[in-house]
Amino acid sequence: MEANYPPGFRYEDFGPLFTAEFFDPNQWADILKASGAKYVVLTSKHHEGFTLWGSKYSWNWNAVDVGPKRDLVAELAASVRNRTDLHFGLYHSLFEWFNPLFLEDATNVFKTRKFPTSKSLPELYEIVTKYQPEIIWSDGNGNAPDTYWNSTGFLAWLYNDSPVRDTVVTNDRWGVGSICTHGGYYTCSDRYNPGHLLPHKWENCMTIDRRSWGYRRDAQLSDYLTIEDLVKQLVETVSCGGNLLMNIGPTHDGRIAVIFEERLRQMGAWLEVNGEAIYGTKPWRAQNDSVTPEVWYTFSPKEGRVSAVFLNWPVSGILELGEPQAKLGETQVKLAGYKEPLKWVALGEKGLIIALPQLTPKQLPCQWGWTLQLTAIK
Repeated sequence: MEANYPPGFRYEDFGPLFTAEFFDPNQWADILKASGAKYVVLTSKHHEGFTLWGSKYSWNWNAVDVGPKRDLVAELAASVRNRTDLHFGLYHSLFEWFNPLFLEDATNVFKTRKFPTSKSLPELYEIVTKYQPEIIWSDGNGNAPDTYWNSTGFLAWLYNDSPVRDTVVTNDRWGVGSICTHGGYYTCSDRYNPGHLLPHKWENCMTIDRRSWGYRRDAQLSDYLTIEDLVKQLVETVSCGGNLLMNIGPTHDGRIAVIFEERLRQMGAWLEVNGEAIYGTKPWRAQNDSVTPEVWYTFSPKEGRVSAVFLNWPVSGILELGEPQAKLGETQVKLAGYKEPLKWVALGEKGLIIALPQLTPKQLPCQWGWTLQLTAIK
């Protein structure tokens, strides 16, 4: 701050600098749709307390009064709902770094509850009633217990009486002790990717810029995950029963930087070919292969199909899988995006060798990981 901003510059001076003049919610919605995502979560308020909607409870510290002079939540919600099939969700931070009421409660070891009753709870009721989000992504417990936030009271209303009671989904960040223990789905920690099966639905919430959730003007190309990195994260996560929530940080003037747009569109192009290995799948009995590394399995219960996503195309053109049990005359092996069935040979009771088609780079169905579709397999 000392190096880059005038002397005496305070955090609140950022308010008017957040201008969003290039924010085009329709363009955002089109990029989100092209990414192949099924839901989107907008940060409606982060730990600094600035709300992206004109909150009655955030006087002069919201996007309608200061900066853009627009209700950014309403605009994006409308575009996402009008132009896409994505479920619209909102992130909301419970605590606030600078709020004097919160700091006072914290000094009182949370024996007083001025802040949740006058600020964070009224805001939560406000965004649910006004924007009807289908995901509430709570965060920032401020080291206070759920009783301080009255999380159970709010959640009881959300699931029983709110306008979204039949569709809403929530995470696990509702006070000290709830993370990874109580929630619609578990997030456990940022960038959580355990690499093994979990008994409860979970989400890997991670960033394309490996060093930041926000936009960094000084980010280097090497700071951004490649599309190969992202596809690997996706298949590892889904094979272990998780969802992937991939974060991008927009700019102060309302743009999605082109590198983020490219990554999102690349992911969409990959899902266009390999989506059947991801959407509507459940974990299989094995999450990854026991013989060949970087092979991840998913199961499509409706079709009774096992998908094996392999991240490295073998030089030999032969792929060995140690897990599937094939049955001669019944098992079929296909490559997603390629018409002909593939030839295979069983390896004893378990495992098979698959001959991949000889394709030129142009003929490959995609570039960053491929899906074998196995039917009649154990």
